[in-house]
Amino acid sequence: MSTIESPLLRMTRTTPTCLWNDSADPVELTQAIGWGAVGATCNPVIALSALKADVPTWAGRIREYAAEHPVATEDQIGWAMVKRLSVDAASLLEPAFERYRGVNGRLSIQTDPRLYRDTAGIIEQAVEFSSLAPNMIVKIPVTSAGIEAFEEVTYRGVSVNATVSFTLAQALAVAEAVERGLRRREAEGHDVSTMGPVCTIMVGRTDDWVRVSAERDQITVDPGITEWAGVAVFKKAHRLYQKRGYRTRLLSAAFRNHMHWSEFIGGNVVISPPFGWQQRINASRIEPVHRLDDPVDPRIVEGLYENFAEFRKAYDEDGLTTAEFTGYGATARTLRQFLAANTELESFVRDVTIANPDR
Repeated sequence: MSTIESPLLRMTRTTPTCLWNDSADPVELTQAIGWGAVGATCNPVIALSALKADVPTWAGRIREYAAEHPVATEDQIGWAMVKRLSVDAASLLEPAFERYRGVNGRLSIQTDPRLYRDTAGIIEQAVEFSSLAPNMIVKIPVTSAGIEAFEEVTYRGVSVNATVSFTLAQALAVAEAVERGLRRREAEGHDVSTMGPVCTIMVGRTDDWVRVSAERDQITVDPGITEWAGVAVFKKAHRLYQKRGYRTRLLSAAFRNHMHWSEFIGGNVVISPPFGWQQRINASRIEPVHRLDDPVDPRIVEGLYENFAEFRKAYDEDGLTTAEFTGYGATARTLRQFLAANTELESFVRDVTIANPDR
């Protein structure tokens, strides 16, 4: 009996586009590797979901760690679990890490979102996280403080994944900072060919913010036009990355529709869908063909550009200054979600280590 090849597996087998799993959950990651995934990610939201998906295992590990570290705070215990989850996931990716000589096969671990204003703190934690396993890649937010860290940690040999990024200005600032760091390493005789920097554009959250601005500013446009905002930004960023020869790859994340996969196939970029979206893609009949270089309909781009100031900020090279990165609406909304997840992670640890007398 013949077996129909899944769209994701066909993409990874026939194009240079890479699949990363937007989860560090070991069950999901193992399945995604079967579809050709060569990377994965972890952050406070993802970690919390993974811990809640297997409460018996992680509750046991939390109690064990708490017993071994009797003065550890709930926050410290929670982050110890994030590190352990990340190291476990990284081990599953070691074969791909060896096969791709460091460019893929990495686990993205995110720096503490509370450091978003602290350049020195981000650098220190990025170096620490990079040492947890040979195939770690460290996620740093593209805030005003975060952008200052990319050059320095790259120079120190840390492969970076820029996150909390939604705009062309952010993507270009990241690529330039990474290039400076790479050149500094090369000037000192270090090999940079095994480093694998990527810049995430959270395309779905770019769409979200344009839609929020439509409600806020009472803007009415044709239905569906806002679904293309993130796609348009990503494709423009890719054109400029190629033209300027940046060694950082772009990564598509924060899926809201299939175009956040299907429109980016064909180039040397990374697609990082949540596991649920991978299942939906594989159940579809969408052909994984080269679309990355196909331009977005100019009428759609024009409609977005004319109607939405927030899209112009995302689409123009000079749409935002570095000083404006942290205050950009999509950035603030995402940081607040990550910070809330960090608080919820502490609460999860508390529920394990301290019995609730009201239950």
